[in-house]
Amino acid sequence: MTSKFRNRLRAGAAVMVALVATPAIADETAVEAATDGGDVAEIVVLGQGQARQVQEIGAADIALEVAGVSPLKAIDKLPGGNFQSADPFGTYEWSARISIRGFSQNQLGFTLDGVPLGDMNYGNHNGLHISRAIISENVGRVEVAQGAGSLGAASTSNLGGTIEFFAREPAETFGVEASGTYGSEDTKRAFVRIDSGAIGANGPRLALSYAWQDADKWKGDGVQRQHQVNARIVQPVGDGQFFGFVNYSDRAENDYQDMSADMIGRLGYRWDNFAKDWDTAVRVAKVYQSQVARAAFNTGVANGSLPLGAVFTAPYAGVGEAFPAPVATVDDAYYDAAGLRKDWLAGVGVEAPLNDYWTLSAMGYYHGNKGRGLWFTPYVTTPGGAPITIRTTEYDIDRYGIVASSLFTLGDNQIELGMWYEDNDFNQARRFYGLADTAGAPSRGSLKFPNDPLATQWEFDFNTQTLQYHVQDTLDLGQVQINAGWKGLRVTNLATPIVRGGLAAGRTEAKDWFLPQAGVLFRLNDDNELFASYTENMRAFESSATGGPFATTQAGFDALDLKPETSTTYELGFRTKASRFQGVIAGYYVDFKDRIIAFANGSGIQGNPAILQNVGDVRSWGVEAAGTFRVTPDLSLFASYAYNNSEYQDDVVNAAGTIIAATAGKTVVNSPRHLAKGEITWDTGTFFARVGANYTGKRYYSFENDAEVGGFVIVDASVGYRFNERISMQVNATNLFDKEYVSTMGTNGFANRGDAQTLLAGAPQQFFVTLKAGF
Repeated sequence: MTSKFRNRLRAGAAVMVALVATPAIADETAVEAATDGGDVAEIVVLGQGQARQVQEIGAADIALEVAGVSPLKAIDKLPGGNFQSADPFGTYEWSARISIRGFSQNQLGFTLDGVPLGDMNYGNHNGLHISRAIISENVGRVEVAQGAGSLGAASTSNLGGTIEFFAREPAETFGVEASGTYGSEDTKRAFVRIDSGAIGANGPRLALSYAWQDADKWKGDGVQRQHQVNARIVQPVGDGQFFGFVNYSDRAENDYQDMSADMIGRLGYRWDNFAKDWDTAVRVAKVYQSQVARAAFNTGVANGSLPLGAVFTAPYAGVGEAFPAPVATVDDAYYDAAGLRKDWLAGVGVEAPLNDYWTLSAMGYYHGNKGRGLWFTPYVTTPGGAPITIRTTEYDIDRYGIVASSLFTLGDNQIELGMWYEDNDFNQARRFYGLADTAGAPSRGSLKFPNDPLATQWEFDFNTQTLQYHVQDTLDLGQVQINAGWKGLRVTNLATPIVRGGLAAGRTEAKDWFLPQAGVLFRLNDDNELFASYTENMRAFESSATGGPFATTQAGFDALDLKPETSTTYELGFRTKASRFQGVIAGYYVDFKDRIIAFANGSGIQGNPAILQNVGDVRSWGVEAAGTFRVTPDLSLFASYAYNNSEYQDDVVNAAGTIIAATAGKTVVNSPRHLAKGEITWDTGTFFARVGANYTGKRYYSFENDAEVGGFVIVDASVGYRFNERISMQVNATNLFDKEYVSTMGTNGFANRGDAQTLLAGAPQQFFVTLKAGF
């Protein structure tokens, strides 16, 4: 039986099980909210009635952002979150990063309608990014839990919070939505959605959507392109429903060059890769290879392996050993780089209230991915060809799973029992593809999957088995509401080498069958409430050759004292609401144990194995506040502020007790202490406008805190006009005042100390015009 046939059989089995068994995707209120979309003024973002710190935004709020925006960028205004990207949409995956309370993206949990999206990192091994999982116009709402995420969330990485996305349901009546966008850097985007409405009495409802986007990079040469198709069907059955969805994405994007502070100072924020200047890229590669040959010659003379009087012969005649100005090192620029991803995401399930006391939900899902990350590397030459090869990291994901829950209402108690199982087969490889010795242009492009590799440096098959269950009781006594429960989790990872390439193989397991969570909500009156929560969580090991414990040498793996990262979070807060004002303030303390950090080892393009160390404990504490104030029926204000203090508690030492990195008392990398956001929204029904300012404080990008990026303020704005109920026009401006700043950090990891080529410049001022129509 072939592997592909087995995988298809597994996926089919998951679907069949889902039909008879099923997800705690969303409660009835949440589904209605996602369907309605709602008016901006009616969006509840501050979590009233929840015994934990949680907020949400709806589809109408996302619609005021530039068309095609990542929902992650839309939620950046909520307290405690820090989202950065090098493009105006927040969808460029090499750069897209979100952190919450000092926890990085791979320490958060993400789901779409209950389907796990993994940790959403660029080299994703167990999911996919939200910008590929669903078209942004089809997102109905986003719920952000900064600390205590839902116990039932299908995630093995949610140490520091959970972000849950929910899709819009197919509409009750027939309708067509369409929009077209044009803007800076020749950005073109089109979106269309058709809702069938109910087909016959109590018949199915279908929604079918397509989105296309093509934009040039804002610096250098290259494009960011994507095709997406979303299909969703709902079949009512009594008080319940069957549902199914299929989402497809084909994304291709050229990368921006990673920068260092030194490079920004020497070359400026608008420096980028060489494309389309192939001849300069070839010259730089030849100079570098000449320098390598010269260094080897000098070493041979010095150690006596070459005879006295030996004469150096340059590998490339007439090139010399000096880079053309303004290039100072081989890593200042490469010819080009790109990310290619194709994904299928599908699910089918049922939500069935069996009687007045028991509701059963279940879903089976499948995700298939093929991806390539390409770099034109001058470090490896093509024999008999160009002094450059294409270096790839290749991804092939085949995963399926089941999410199921039962909710029992017994008097004042609501008891929920749930489970999640996933089987994930992941193949990952590092390969090199040859390039002919041509002038003017390379013999291969960057936006197509390459064939016929010269060599495979390493290739691994990874299998990850995940089993999670949860039990929760919500007791509502009127003035007091108590939530208590726990989840259990076991994740086993198996790394099987096909081509070893010096990397680690073996087996890891992260297991804890009792991770408790408890919360209390005390209603002072109808408008004011106190809440407190306690949560324990664990992060499973990553199953990948580019991250986690397998991304090092076998000796390094064997020497690791492998313990899964864990966190304990305490929260205490107060919410208030009035006719014109809603507000929340919360404090938290987080004890994070067995923090594993990866020290960068050479430049990213070299792909050297990372050096992994357990840095011990991290302690975080802070305060978050947010409020909305309706000045008039047309004018509203929103503001949020977060203070976060996240520090490593221990130095990194080797077996001999020597300090490798003096991290004790240092601030966690990419963790600003101050975040502040403000927003003014005006909507008369005909005219509408919004302007928002986002302040991000100082951030460090070395573990010893001797390399930093200063704080900055970015202002975005939108203005629009509704011609009637069906047609509107909207203009968006991102980075309105054209601020030069560093957005993303950590693209190539973090160093112990000093400057590193791991920064990306933020996009400059951009303008976009969108015409929307509905029928």
